[in-house]
Amino acid sequence: MLLRYRGSEGMLAWAFHRVSGVAIWAFILLHVFDIWLVGVNPDLYNELLSVYASPIGRVVESLLGAALLYHALNGMRVIIMDFWPSMTRYHKQIWYVNWVLFAVIGLPILVQIMAPAFGLAAPFTFGGQ
Repeated sequence: MLLRYRGSEGMLAWAFHRVSGVAIWAFILLHVFDIWLVGVNPDLYNELLSVYASPIGRVVESLLGAALLYHALNGMRVIIMDFWPSMTRYHKQIWYVNWVLFAVIGLPILVQIMAPAFGLAAPFTFGGQ
């Protein structure tokens, strides 16, 4: 079969890193647009904020957070292998450690972001909010 996937953890790490980078870039463009919008049309900006606070907006925000977290963790993996080339022997293990860290760090953040979408109070409060 010619179309069979033959990559491994390194290829997946590369692909996820590129996809998450594009997602982050798209967010930056959207962010520049909505900052511009606040000065040009404040009413439309407020409508956009209501979309961000909606359940769909919260899901997109969660996906963006996941992209940022993965991109940062994988970037650290690349830095480790660049500064300590002998660590390339362990690139698969480091990639799996990245996924453990992704879950440990990301799941509480996911709950914090998604709780209001389900009418629940966010479990963590910051600054007396």
